[in-house]
This record gives sequence, structure tokens and C-alpha cells, in this order.
Amino acid sequence: MSIPILETCRKRKRRPKLFGLHSFAEPGCPINPTGPFRDNIRIFLKQCAEPEDYCVKGMPLWCTLLVRDKSCVVPLYTIEEGVNHSLNPFCDHCRCTGWGNHLVSKRKYHVVIPNDRDWNKPLEDNVLNIHSHLLHGLIHCNGFGHLLCINGIEGGSKYLYGREIMDLWDRICEILKARKISVEDASKKHGMDLRLLHGVAYGHTWFGRWGYKFCRGSYGVSEENYDRAIEILSSQKLDKIIQDFSDREQSRQIKCMVQHYRDLSESQLVTIRDLFKFMLTIKSRSALQKKLVAATASPSASVQKNSIRISFHKKDNSKEKYLRCKRFTSVIAHMDSRWPAKRLEFAAEVIVDALKQHKSEVGHGGMTRQDLRDAARMHIGDTGLLDYVLKSMNNVIIGCHIVRRGINSARVLEYTIDDVDSPVKDLKLLDATEEIHQKPLPDLLPAAAPAPVPGTDVYNDVVYLYNNTLLNYPESELLELATQAVLDSKHFVKDRPFRDEDDQLLRFFCQVMPGLFDAENMATETSPAGELVMVPLHATVFDLKQAAEKALRDTYCIMDKFVVTEVDNLGEMEDRDVLFGALESGAEILVRGSGIDLDSNLKHEGGADNWIVRCECGARDDDGERMIACDICEVWQHTRCCGIEDSEAVPPLFVCPGCCTSFGPPMTNSPLEFQCSDDLLLDSATMYGMDYEYDNCIGLLQ
Repeated sequence: MSIPILETCRKRKRRPKLFGLHSFAEPGCPINPTGPFRDNIRIFLKQCAEPEDYCVKGMPLWCTLLVRDKSCVVPLYTIEEGVNHSLNPFCDHCRCTGWGNHLVSKRKYHVVIPNDRDWNKPLEDNVLNIHSHLLHGLIHCNGFGHLLCINGIEGGSKYLYGREIMDLWDRICEILKARKISVEDASKKHGMDLRLLHGVAYGHTWFGRWGYKFCRGSYGVSEENYDRAIEILSSQKLDKIIQDFSDREQSRQIKCMVQHYRDLSESQLVTIRDLFKFMLTIKSRSALQKKLVAATASPSASVQKNSIRISFHKKDNSKEKYLRCKRFTSVIAHMDSRWPAKRLEFAAEVIVDALKQHKSEVGHGGMTRQDLRDAARMHIGDTGLLDYVLKSMNNVIIGCHIVRRGINSARVLEYTIDDVDSPVKDLKLLDATEEIHQKPLPDLLPAAAPAPVPGTDVYNDVVYLYNNTLLNYPESELLELATQAVLDSKHFVKDRPFRDEDDQLLRFFCQVMPGLFDAENMATETSPAGELVMVPLHATVFDLKQAAEKALRDTYCIMDKFVVTEVDNLGEMEDRDVLFGALESGAEILVRGSGIDLDSNLKHEGGADNWIVRCECGARDDDGERMIACDICEVWQHTRCCGIEDSEAVPPLFVCPGCCTSFGPPMTNSPLEFQCSDDLLLDSATMYGMDYEYDNCIGLLQ
């Protein structure tokens, strides 16, 4: 990435602030706020960002420059959206997450990293509606937020991995003390839903690495149902799977795949979780490479004199520009290592895979030692092993690739990879004193195409097993319903627990008495956690009232003129009494007062409409799935639960089964017609809106 963005910054009077991408927002770097999110975000914008000289639809924005390396500067934008002047004051994400009862916050803060190609351009007016951003997070000023979009290298970026962006987002949320962050996990890779694949392999979604846990399921799926479904799917025995597929055309392929990865694994693979976890660990490790390495270990292999010349180790004084390389297997054979050779070879293959992926995506250049180490750590947690192998990799041949090490123009250690296009399987065994003198790659013979056998492309194998053992398992209703329950669980949340700081301040969570709101809305809804307020140790009851009043006015639209008159938890204490000793720091307090604007339309994040959801699957709230309302009772139900496929249009007139029953005789197995008041004839499929062959999948999972 060129850096014209820096040239633009230099034109300003103030020198731009630059922060390291991988260290930014770590504790104390560059700020260490201890207050609530509504205050911390202001400190963040003041000390860590520069205001832009333009607005986006009247919304102010700030930019923080993050340096990934000397050639890559990433712009991180923060946009402040004032709800009172917004075209979309309500939050659909809150409603679908189950936070529709939250009071409407005054401000929303959007954290955006645009796509690479837009880094040197001003943000457009539709920036909040674009789904190709590398990062788009939204946090309300009360600390509740949503991760809306994340796209790494496989999602469109040339420079940033998804895990790097996710790490950055997680650190920002942590340092600003966001309270809860939700995410709707609809991510896919190679056509696979990652929430299903990672759920079976690891017991949690990809976002689970950062602490995101089940929040709510669609179609009435509860957390208990979700956990049970994950357990059912991940505990399938591999031997049982092979047996169940024995009379199907996939039998031989599945059996070969299972046996192949069992041979590669150092530990025993018993369940489908063991298999998927191992396959995702080694990723694109190739069976072809394994075969080539095995072939080089055969003493009967012959030497192809046209492409490679082998000689015993001796000092070479010739000035020919030959490349001096050694087999990695030969290098480690005479090294005194505490790791077994198989572990060293596996680590080397993981490093090669990272270099190959980088080369295929970037097209040129190598990887710095740190970047390569970070990429390998995604699959190998033993950093000592990685450091040991990286130290040994210089002009070594691994499979059909040569790995070289050198110093780049920035005087940083860098690793590069080249292909060995000669048929390496014909090489004879090399001992520790032997070398391969290889001419430059263009002079080598072309390699033969590998046979399509299990292990050639691990992701192809994962896709094959995913489609057959998870989506299309033969004649197993329980596994089918378990899979559907996991796919119907999209909403996950990270809850940041309260931690009292070691300072001279008292902290309380202030909540307005529910009775101050209209009883109709509050009767069936649970109020969110109160707002965090901070007062000094010597503060009085009056000081607490003032702090609570200020916090509520600053946060919520309907509280703009709220006056606190009483703190419910303090009994007979008067305004001048000191709080210390009466309340413990971190306690929740209830306040009473006046001035709440109950007539305002900006009351609940879920909007002003009071939808009634009562679906056969058990859903009693909007979960973001497609719904249809009965034209008589106006109760909403899922179209899928009503037998209407997603590919079908919603019928112009829909009457739920309850209303149908009240108007006519119960439905029989024969087609029916029903005479409506307007003489419109509806067939039974439209009138009843139900597919009675639809089973209650939740019951089978309990």
C-alpha cells in the first residue's frame, strides 16, 4: 500500500499521530480510561484521532492512522451519528439481538476501516450502508454495540488478515469498556457456514476465540438446544460414520479420507470433532508433499541428472550462480532437538503453507519473520517450536518448494518461497553432508500434475465431509435437526463483566424505576442494566443524584430533562449524608424522578411499533428471520414455520391457523376452500398457512 494518505495528513497544521496496528488499544496504549463508554469514547477521539475536514451527511468523523509496516498505513475512522437528526434513529440490530427494549441512545459511534482501494479517498455519504468494509462496528453511547462487518484477506483485503482486524476490534472494545457487543454470524468459507463447521470442530464459532457466546437463536432455538445440538454433531464416531455410509457411493471416498488423516495425526482421531479439528489445523497440507518427502527417503530412488546434480559436501569456489540447498529432512536429522522429527516436519509444512498463501494472494515478495511466525501460530501454539524451525530454514527444500531467508530493503529478516518444478520423487536419499546444487528455476523440467487423492487439498476434503456428514447424513432425523438448530443460531454476544478499578472512586449502576415508564411497554420487558456513574469516596447522596442525572441525560433521548429526586436504595439518608460505607462500589441503585418524555417516539431501540410475535416454533420476539403477519389477528409468524419457502413470495392475504379455526371447521387431509367475507376464495394451503409435516425439531434435541 502506498502512503498518499500520509501526504494528505502532512498538509495539516498538526503532525498526524501514528500508532502501531498490533499494539494499538492495548492497556495503556495510548490511553487508559477508567470511566463508562460514553466518557471513554470522547477521550479516545481527543487523544487518539484527528478530526477530518469534511462530514458524512452532517456527521463528524475522526481518523486514526495505524501502521502495519513501513509500506502499509491503515485508516481507522470513527463516525459520530446523532440520533435526533438521524434518518434511522432506531436499531434493527438491537431488536434482533433481543435488546429492543433498550432506551434509544442519543449517539451511535461507527468504527470503520474501509476496503483497501478506498484508503486514500474521502468517505462517501453511503459509508454506513456499505458491506464491503474491512471493519464496521457500531457502539451506542450506553456501551451496547454490534459488530456489523469484518472482511480479511479472503474477504477482499490485500494487507490485513481477518484475525488481525478482529484482534484490533476486540482491543478497542476492551479499552473503551464497551459493555456488550453482539455479532450475527453469517460468515461462510468455501460455501460452508463457519458457525456450523467451527461449532463442530471447536465447540464455538470463529468469533468464540474472542469470547463471543450464544445470545439467542432463531426459530425458538434456546441455548440448551444449541449446546445439545453441538454435542450431538461433534460426538459422531468416525467408525460409525464409515459404517452408515457403507452402502452409499461416498463410502470409499469417506473411508479413504478418514484413514488418510488418521495416518497423518500423532493422536488418535475418534470422533468427527477430532477429524475436523485436525484438518483445520493442518489446513492446506498436501498429501502430495508427504508422498514426495517419503520418496526422497527411499534409498532406491534414482537421480535425474538433467535437472539436479548431487555432490558430497566440499568447499565450492566456483563463480557459477548455482543455488546451494539442503533437504529439510536432512538438516533436522543431525540436529539435537527436543522435538521429534515428525513435529519439526509438520511445523515446516505449516510455514510453507503460510508462504504459499501469501505468495498466491500478493503475487510477489516474501514475509517478514514476525508476520510468518504470526501466521504459523494460527495452527501451532508452541512458539518455541516455531522459533526453532524458522531458525533452521534457509535454502532448504520442503516437499516441492525451496524456502530462502534474507534481509530485505528495510533491513528486516524476510522469508521467500520458490517452486521446485523438477520431479523430486526420483531423488535418492541425501545424508547430512550432501547438498543439492540447483540451477535457477526456469531451467528445471516441469512437474507432473498431482493425482486427485485425499489430502491433496485439505479444504476440498473438509467441504466434502461437511456436505456429507453434517448436511446430508443418510437417514438420520436427529442429526438433520441438530444441524438445523446450529444453523438457526446466528446471534452471539461478548459480555464484558464489570471490574472495579483500584482508584479513589465509587462506582454504581444507576437504573430508573420501571414504574416511571408506561406499564404497557414495561409489563413484558426486562430493563437493561443501569448506567455506570462514578463519584469520589467523600461524595454525598446529593452528589450521587447529580451524577446519575447527568449520566442519564447524556445517554438517552427521553431523559433529556430528567430530574432525580430520590435514590431508592438509601432508605432514610438525606442529601448531605456521605455515601461511603452505605453502599458498596459496584452496586445497582434505583432512582426516581420526573421529566421523562413518555410521549417521545424515540423511546425503545426496537422502534415505536409493538409487534406481537407468536410462532409455532416458540419464538415470541423478532429474531431477524422473515416473518408474515395474519391479516386478521395481526400476529407475526415465521414464513418458514408457515410452510412458505424463502424462494416463494409472501401471499397477498394470509390467515393464521387460529383464525381459520374460529371461522370454520377443523382442517382435514382433503383440500378445502374457505369463503371469506369479500367472497375471495382461498385454498387450504394459503388459508391455513401451515405445513403440518413440519416437525418440532426443538423437542427432539432435548
